[in-house]
Amino acid sequence: MLLPTQTSWVILAGGQASRMGGKDKGLIELNNKPLIQHVIERLSTQTSNILINANRNQSEYAKFGDVFSDQFANYPGPMGGIHAGLLHAPTDWVGFVPCDSPQINIDLVERFCSQATESTDILVAHDGDHQQPVFTLYHKRVLPKLTAFLERGDRKIILLYKECNTSYVDFSDSPDCFVNLNTPEELAQFGTLSS
Repeated sequence: MLLPTQTSWVILAGGQASRMGGKDKGLIELNNKPLIQHVIERLSTQTSNILINANRNQSEYAKFGDVFSDQFANYPGPMGGIHAGLLHAPTDWVGFVPCDSPQINIDLVERFCSQATESTDILVAHDGDHQQPVFTLYHKRVLPKLTAFLERGDRKIILLYKECNTSYVDFSDSPDCFVNLNTPEELAQFGTLSS
């Protein structure tokens, strides 16, 4: 079985946060803590290799760990962060989670590691109804395919999955893992529920 120590995990904080009024989502506070800090607290009990992908406010994010930016211009979305993470991370296996999901499972890393095989290219979380493509674990051998994918201007992740040996990790017992806060209204509502 793949060990958590053989993986690195990247928190994706590189988006434009257009639904959050352009404010940097990872730095928006929930219960007096930046969202990214909630994610780090959940993740740091599972792995010591945590990196941050951010395209602005790098000095703010640097307070939380090692920060790097996308290599591709014009914000290609999460795929740009995944590409940069595969380039930057020190391990062959690189996992990804978003910066705006404060309820990440405390066994997330273990679940992904338990499903990885020698032939696996990509593992993607599945909540029972939908795949969750920003909760994912990639092997670095995907990097040439992902680079070509982005260079052609492709953005539909399902197309990349078809080019790779992609499997799914079952999280149907814990859909709360994927609650993400995209708008000020969602943030306010979640804050009152969780406090």
